[in-house]
Amino acid sequence: MNNRIFHSSLAIFMGLAIASLTLALTNNVLTPQAHAATLPRPAHVVVVMEENHSYSEVIGSSSAPYINSLAGQGALFTHSYAVTHPSQPNYLALFSGSTQGITSDSCPHTFTKGNLASELIGASFTFTGYSESLPKAGSTVCTSGAYARKHSPWVNFSNVPTSDNQPFTSFPSSASYSTLPTVSFVIPNLNNDMHDGTIQQGDTWLKNNIDAYAQWAKKNNSLLIVTWDEDDSSQSNQVPTIFVGQSVKIGHYSETINHYNVLRTLEDMYGLTALGSSASASAISDCWN
Repeated sequence: MNNRIFHSSLAIFMGLAIASLTLALTNNVLTPQAHAATLPRPAHVVVVMEENHSYSEVIGSSSAPYINSLAGQGALFTHSYAVTHPSQPNYLALFSGSTQGITSDSCPHTFTKGNLASELIGASFTFTGYSESLPKAGSTVCTSGAYARKHSPWVNFSNVPTSDNQPFTSFPSSASYSTLPTVSFVIPNLNNDMHDGTIQQGDTWLKNNIDAYAQWAKKNNSLLIVTWDEDDSSQSNQVPTIFVGQSVKIGHYSETINHYNVLRTLEDMYGLTALGSSASASAISDCWN
């Protein structure tokens, strides 16, 4: 084959290859990996769950000055939604990608399916759930004072070590935030999560207990997520969701998200398998520096 024929054949081959790739892109037939958003990988993520208030009850409210200040320091999602009512299935959805068939706040339950904690542990990352008023580490009690197991979903999964179920008194001090696990959930008790207490009471608790971490996260490649399990049934289950951290681009974001999008974001950050309904949810990709 002479050079002219060779170069002509090569040009035809390259043209066909480019055309095929263009068609694949146009028809969205690339692999899921090719579609994965480029997300930061925080050294630490702390997820705080609040209770039973709609977006409009909290955002802009004079009863929540700290939360509104926090929203101004990070990404505020203006169209964030819970997935159902009542509380417990929403916690399960965020933690495991499924409500696990639960439609009430009943207790106890035991599940064996994959979840955020088991996936993190399996990928050599770490997880701890910190619940205020949990009577002791590893406790499986359904209620104790203002503690409610229905708000601590990891307790229900047999593949999460009992040592990862800790009272909030075990949450590190500000001098030791670098010892936090990769992902933590923080669950205030019923008096401080706005369930039994007021919005103002919950706002003050967050300021007193979480703000030091929020400020540290902005300087130490870490992330704080504050969200609500559900609304009060007045606003189509629209709830506040706020991200604050070093990689977060400050602003308001109007895409529609729910608990499955938040879970998918955490999964993609650490290269984990997308669980349940999070597999068909998109990671939140537009709020990062």
